[in-house]
Amino acid sequence: MSSTCTGKLVLVATPIGNLDDISPRALETLTTADIVMAEDTRRTGRFVTERRKLYSCHDHNIRGRLPQIEEFLKQGATVAMASDAGTPGISDPAYRAVGLAIELGAEVTMVPGPSAVIMALVVSGLPTNRFAFEGFLPFKKGKRRKRLEEMATYTGTIAYYVGPHHLSSVIDMMFSVFGDRRCCVARELTKLHEEIVRGTLSSLKERYLTSVPKGEITILVEGASD
Repeated sequence: MSSTCTGKLVLVATPIGNLDDISPRALETLTTADIVMAEDTRRTGRFVTERRKLYSCHDHNIRGRLPQIEEFLKQGATVAMASDAGTPGISDPAYRAVGLAIELGAEVTMVPGPSAVIMALVVSGLPTNRFAFEGFLPFKKGKRRKRLEEMATYTGTIAYYVGPHHLSSVIDMMFSVFGDRRCCVARELTKLHEEIVRGTLSSLKERYLTSVPKGEITILVEGASD
């Protein structure tokens, strides 16, 4: 680990829907940072006035960006990193930049803020004292079932991100693996058409059998009985 790296990496949480959720400190950081790495430059660009310092940084180009981030940090730059929406490092490649910065000896800090999974957990009505975030399930059904089976005995609340067109099949498989547990589907959080549906896997399975919802979805499932 180097002690000569004077750069700073700042993770900046941005709104998951309602733009009024951007914090004054987040705006200030995105404005004053030397470099802004953004998962979606169109979204983050709404908060960055100097387009020349805005770089795209996502799953498909992270390998190429890491050497650039390293060089910026070694030069003493403040590099701000924002995800598509919400908290960077959650289901995006920001953790790789964090690991790099730590290895270089650069300062790593964060401007906390919105997080879809935390909001969904809190409003779900399910226990919050213990939970696991599993991100997106595998696309292939065999691997998806295996991942669900691995969590079948977990006693805390389980949270997943789900694409709208996969919601019905995911709930159906959850019902098959977990049994009929309490669950919550949180959709389009903080946006105009925010919807929070609470029930059981069987009732939500019926609800979404013929109805395909739109937007970004977080689903939470009750843990196994002790």
